[in-house]
Amino acid sequence: MAPTLRFNLADVEKIALRYPVPDHERELIALKPEILGRGYLTKDELQKVAFWKAPRSAAHAGKNDEAYVVEITQCAFAAKCERIRIEVLTLLDGVSWPTASVILHLFHPDPYPILDFRVVWSLSLEVPSQYTFWFWWLCVDFCRDTATQARVNMRTLDRALWQWSKENQSTSPSK
Repeated sequence: MAPTLRFNLADVEKIALRYPVPDHERELIALKPEILGRGYLTKDELQKVAFWKAPRSAAHAGKNDEAYVVEITQCAFAAKCERIRIEVLTLLDGVSWPTASVILHLFHPDPYPILDFRVVWSLSLEVPSQYTFWFWWLCVDFCRDTATQARVNMRTLDRALWQWSKENQSTSPSK
């Protein structure tokens, strides 16, 4: 099944403006220039990302050794191969596909959407029983094209996708 927006492309910015930006998200976004400059995340930064995406994962992310976090995230940020960029991040404790997508979304210079049940629903897709590179790449490719067509950055599109689901999807991620 091909992704399609559940709302009008012209409404992306309007919907995104309804997204309530928490302070913790602003703090993470403020780290981008520093992280881009050095080319990796620290263990503390990884834990902050994990906490923002999935609070229960933060403790698991804390089990990673600092040097391991640095090397894995350095590899992800420097990789030319898209599959390596995302999949290497899942080697970190506490980092599943959704959290890995957040790391790329917030801290890679290329635009990436966040893999989230709300975003997947807003793209008219069903959450798979297990995420794969090909499912993720389908979402990335569609969201890049959509952001370009809407003339917005990926963060704006992601906020619109999340907010639309929050306002219109039933509480169960499977529907």
